[in-house]
Amino acid sequence: MKLYYHPLSGHAHRALLFLSLIGAPVELVHVDLAAGAHKRPEFLALNRFGQVPVLVDGDVVIADSNAILVYAARKLGRSDWLPETPAGQAAVQRWLSVAAGQIAFGPAAARLITVFGARYNAEEVIARAHAVLAVIEAELEGRDWIVAGATPTIADVALYSYVARAPEGNVDLAAYPRVREWLARIEALPGFVDFQRTPVGLAAAA
Repeated sequence: MKLYYHPLSGHAHRALLFLSLIGAPVELVHVDLAAGAHKRPEFLALNRFGQVPVLVDGDVVIADSNAILVYAARKLGRSDWLPETPAGQAAVQRWLSVAAGQIAFGPAAARLITVFGARYNAEEVIARAHAVLAVIEAELEGRDWIVAGATPTIADVALYSYVARAPEGNVDLAAYPRVREWLARIEALPGFVDFQRTPVGLAAAA
């Protein structure tokens, strides 16, 4: 398998993290976003949206980080990470939708302002970030993982990267002790790989 990625992309880290956690052998292909490599014809042939990550597994091409999580879990038979029951799958899907929605338009967008100079309204996206973090904080009451159970799922992986680096977007995690404990649990998992840090936002003063 080949994973086309960029080290500062939380979406790419999400895919890389899961592949590492399950010990899947993967060749990393760096996509130089600054040079516009993601908009060149050869990359657009893999993903017409011109976004990382993309997973290539033989003749199969999977674009979108959450799709990669689902594909890898199913391909490698990891029902511990993606339950096979309808209720279990639905519970995971709920949080994959949050990762693609509230996380993308909250903490991820806030970080895009400081790391990549995106022209979002900082006050608005930081408020969105705190709104979703408050929900996650409440959801984690009495449990170790975002989906109730004894082990993590791809839902935890989907949420991790942008929540962990929320301070880089000036989103303070101090008010969310359960979230911080949950991040630490993920970071203690065998096979964990860190998401490259950037000294911006609140992280610059840490």
